[in-house]
Amino acid sequence: MIRSMTAYASAETSGPAGSLSCELRTVNHRYLELSPRLPEELRSFESALRERVAARLSRGKVDLTVRLHGAEARGESLEVDEVTLGRLANLNRELAGRFPGMQVQLTELLRFPGVLRQSEVDSDAQQAALFEVLDRALDALSATREREGAQLEAILRDKLDAIEKIVGQVRQWMPEIRTALRARLEARLADLKQPADPGRLEQELVLQVTRSDVDEELDRLATHVAETRRVLGLKEPVGRRLDFLMQEFNREANTLGSKSVDARSTNAAVELKVLIEQMREQVQNIE
Repeated sequence: MIRSMTAYASAETSGPAGSLSCELRTVNHRYLELSPRLPEELRSFESALRERVAARLSRGKVDLTVRLHGAEARGESLEVDEVTLGRLANLNRELAGRFPGMQVQLTELLRFPGVLRQSEVDSDAQQAALFEVLDRALDALSATREREGAQLEAILRDKLDAIEKIVGQVRQWMPEIRTALRARLEARLADLKQPADPGRLEQELVLQVTRSDVDEELDRLATHVAETRRVLGLKEPVGRRLDFLMQEFNREANTLGSKSVDARSTNAAVELKVLIEQMREQVQNIE
């Protein structure tokens, strides 16, 4: 399945561990390069987070941003120690008769050691919430990549059809090109004052035809077209394979152009290089 490397997705969640949001932005890259930005409270989960992303994505430059929302998410919620508060209440009743004018302000009471305590964050719940929001963001990202990948695949298949058509045309032209090559060679020899040796003429003709023979290049181009179509149908990431095939396409098109002895095959080689370059630009964005 073809997947694009350019996409954006986000997700949010809330629970006992607080509220979390996750944003993913990806662009094309030769390998997987993950740049996570996490709150300090979640730094301990970075290694596991990297493994989780790597299990879903194989290529692309990935910017991952996680944000915490609310005091509870930062581990700053406060709880009242009922036992300590009860002891202070009992003490207040005991002293009230001896100090009838005594008043206790709420802020002073809360500042008494042990009355307020900071609640502990459940690390397991926090990790579960982080991975839950990350997985949902990854699901959305994958869906976007697949939609864009389907468009890239359609473009590539159109280019392959065009390449196959050009290869077929050049095959049809080759008998005419060889005949024209023989005629040109005979015309040049006819201009010579000395008669040419028929054996020598045949040798020169064979040499010229061999130098201009592109059957092997045409066969390889046809093979690359078939292989690219096969690769496009695979379920695994295929970007690197397609990168290699584009190089092979370009090599055969260059050789075809260098061997050309006819304007039609020269133009065909140029058109092939244009199509291959257009394919290469699309392939650069495939995972």
